Amino acid sequence: MSAPISITAISSISPLGSSSGETWEAYQNPNHHFVQKEFNGRQQWIAPLSEKAWQEVLDLRLSDAKYKMLDDSVLFAMYAARNAIKNTDWKSADNFGINIGSSRGATSLFEKYHEEYIRQQKTSTLSSPTTTLGNISSWVAHDLQTKGPEISHSITCSTALQALLNGVAWIKSGMADKFLVGGSEAPLTPFTLAQMKALKIYAKSELERSLRAVSSSISNEDLNYPCRALDLSKKQNSLILGEGASMVCLEKGISEKSLALIEGIGYATEVLEHNVSISTDAKCFQRSMRMALGDLNPEIVDVIVMHAPGTLKGDLSEHKAIQKVFGDTLPALTTNKWKVGHTFGASGMLSVELAILMLKHQEFISVPFVSHSSHPKRIRKVMVNAVGFGGNAVSVLLSKP
Repeated sequence: MSAPISITAISSISPLGSSSGETWEAYQNPNHHFVQKEFNGRQQWIAPLSEKAWQEVLDLRLSDAKYKMLDDSVLFAMYAARNAIKNTDWKSADNFGINIGSSRGATSLFEKYHEEYIRQQKTSTLSSPTTTLGNISSWVAHDLQTKGPEISHSITCSTALQALLNGVAWIKSGMADKFLVGGSEAPLTPFTLAQMKALKIYAKSELERSLRAVSSSISNEDLNYPCRALDLSKKQNSLILGEGASMVCLEKGISEKSLALIEGIGYATEVLEHNVSISTDAKCFQRSMRMALGDLNPEIVDVIVMHAPGTLKGDLSEHKAIQKVFGDTLPALTTNKWKVGHTFGASGMLSVELAILMLKHQEFISVPFVSHSSHPKRIRKVMVNAVGFGGNAVSVLLSKP
């Protein structure tokens, strides 16, 4: 990165909370944030927003008559965007851009309107404008009354980091000095859960796990942590869906508001042998991490926040890619999906939030059921990974200002 670009503000709403203070406090304890809820007649693990956070979203929905018909994914994005901008000196008149993506988009509304159509053979007037993918960035722009470009996209689970990459490109091109980027996802719906179950990657319910424990050697600890993200010894897939949004403010240069510097970015797409898988040693991650490092020695990276969705092949292939790039001296490895689940398009930016919090507090957040070979004494540089269906990997190298 020739000219420095800073992250000057970050905000999120997730199962961990709706402020940086709440989120960091949640990271201080070893508890996950999963609950069980009935979908399609069966109990399933999910990671929903907290009751307090949901009330704040409800207050936002009721604050404007136009917001009552919006999907949760839009409201999550608006909430996080408002709070991110509050922590800057940006004005609505500024020519700052917005790039917010989502893997699934307006899932809940789309399912509602489709069910309505199947039942009545017609649908509501607003069924189209409220379910287009572009309505996330456009509604955020409306809410903030901005005058800059508005961009929406879906690049599956690397969506949020692709938005960051795009914001950096706009700033480096000279077409903008500031960009609000992030991702939002509200995937806790019957059809989305059914899709993940159909892939056979979803975590077993508590009842299913308990029955399995009776007839096998599964430990009580396994039952305590239904998503075994980063556990390379697990015997079954354990992905669990979560919901939320996270936004960061990008600015050219370094200032007293700089929370982290974007020292490097990398991206890669690999030719797939299967629609949902990447190579056994995640060649896309190897290329994206090497690009993010550039000419830097890999040993300078203190921590990697892995994508690690909790699936057998996904976790292992990323780990093998890290071994290929970093050799015998691996950075400290962590992830947050054991705690908040997989938030699809928002997941990469929630990982960036974890990275920034570790840089700020100089504390490594470990995975409680994983034996960590490395605990960095100081944290100066953190790499964040994300990848999704399609083999679209992104790696971002962040450093302490």
